[in-house]
Amino acid sequence: MNPAVSFNKTLLAPCGINCGTCLAYLREKNKCPGCRIDFDNKRKSCTHCTIKNCEHLAKQTSEFCYECELFPCKRLKDIDKRYRIKYRTGLIQNLLTIKESGISNYLQSEVKRWSCPDCGSITSVHLYYCLKCKHELN
Repeated sequence: MNPAVSFNKTLLAPCGINCGTCLAYLREKNKCPGCRIDFDNKRKSCTHCTIKNCEHLAKQTSEFCYECELFPCKRLKDIDKRYRIKYRTGLIQNLLTIKESGISNYLQSEVKRWSCPDCGSITSVHLYYCLKCKHELN
């Protein structure tokens, strides 16, 4: 594992997505800085995200959906289902792990989970191969 690889709290979206594993974050050109950081060329799907812009989320001190009285809401359940089926990660489970284990422990486990077994680079949740060395992932 590459010891220089790490994630930080700003890369954790309110819904439980780790933006550090997103293809838009990992790409070389027009790199997205993550859901929590605003910038001019951000995709519409990110700037208009109903979860990020949720009025209930705005009332939470943790800035994560797990503190909401509606957790898990229909919107979160829908995106969670899509990510479990297509991308090998469950957002609701991610949020529960953050809540139970703390952000620091969760981020450490994410480095292990998303590191390429061949080269140690962070892999994308959206791909089934490593961007750096092209190693196929399970």
